[in-house]
Amino acid sequence: MTDKSIIEVVDKQLKAYNERNLEEFLSCYIDNVPVLAFPSQKEILEISGKAFANRYKKLFENSPNLHCQLISRCIEGNIAIDQELVTGFNGLETKTAVAIYQIENGKITKVWFVKDI
Repeated sequence: MTDKSIIEVVDKQLKAYNERNLEEFLSCYIDNVPVLAFPSQKEILEISGKAFANRYKKLFENSPNLHCQLISRCIEGNIAIDQELVTGFNGLETKTAVAIYQIENGKITKVWFVKDI
């Protein structure tokens, strides 16, 4: 994969996240995508695998002002590392996050969060 194709996937999911477009958002990920904590590699069960779609469905429904601003991005191989500022999370909350995305064949196949959101 090229840097450009990796950027296209992570930009597409970011745009869908900000539009709270669940179908478009989920189309960027493999089914039952694993979501892990970094660096522990522990699976974050409440948002990983089969829980992923339901977690974001509820988040989008309960967060009408949800917005994620990309602060910085690093691409290395098939990995994208995004530093983000998320506002309107579950209504009012603002938080920073670092998300690491592994991309294969045009889909996000694994996610790590350095800061658990």
